[in-house]
Amino acid sequence: MDAVLQVDDVSVVRDGSTLLAGVSLSVRAGEHWALVGPNGAGKTTLFGILGARVHPTKGVARILGRRLGTVELQALRALVGQVDQRFEVSLPLSVHTVVLTGSTGTSLPMLRRTASADEEARARSLEALLGISALATREWHVISAGERSRALIARALMPAPQLLLLDEPATGLDVVARAALSGALARLAAELPALATVTTTHHLEDLPPPTTHAAVLSGGRLVACGPVAQVLTSDTLSAAYGAPLRSWHDASGWHLALAD
Repeated sequence: MDAVLQVDDVSVVRDGSTLLAGVSLSVRAGEHWALVGPNGAGKTTLFGILGARVHPTKGVARILGRRLGTVELQALRALVGQVDQRFEVSLPLSVHTVVLTGSTGTSLPMLRRTASADEEARARSLEALLGISALATREWHVISAGERSRALIARALMPAPQLLLLDEPATGLDVVARAALSGALARLAAELPALATVTTTHHLEDLPPPTTHAAVLSGGRLVACGPVAQVLTSDTLSAAYGAPLRSWHDASGWHLALAD
């Protein structure tokens, strides 16, 4: 199976500082990856490469089979669904209207453009899948952070991308909102089995239920990479964070705590 993402021996140097050093990983269709590690580990830089927003100083990065440095970035970004919690809406738009802007990749509806019947149907379908149908007519500014997270995922999926990038989607959510988001991501994996996802997080508890693989970064280097159960071990995470940690998985998900 061809890789949706292929990063080979990638390094990034900025102003004399090495942000990434010799990172390699491969993400295939239907896989759900987590990027974890301490602050300053290089997660943001690697995520920027995966989203075609950062060029590697060394090495090769291919996104959907297209090599960075040889393709027009704007066109490539349009093929990748990206969820950024910092997304802002400057007008009093409805949730449904915001979801529809995913069709054009713009932050606001395009003037003199009417959504097609197919786009309307897809937006309604995604809203149902993400559990936000009841919010469709509400204004964006009055819905909660958790509801916005799910709406932004629906928006990112409007162009039917093969790859979805989730940048700390559970940040700032309470326990109820986090549960709703986890349920939505589980439904998403079941309904769209070919979709590949990559999620960054500071907390293992926020990892989506369908997570299949993980990459642990520390100091700009890859500490471990592969199937999630083999990677998110106490020893690996202790080495990455430079502290004695205990990780475990149970019915409620992944957990990480300081070792006793």
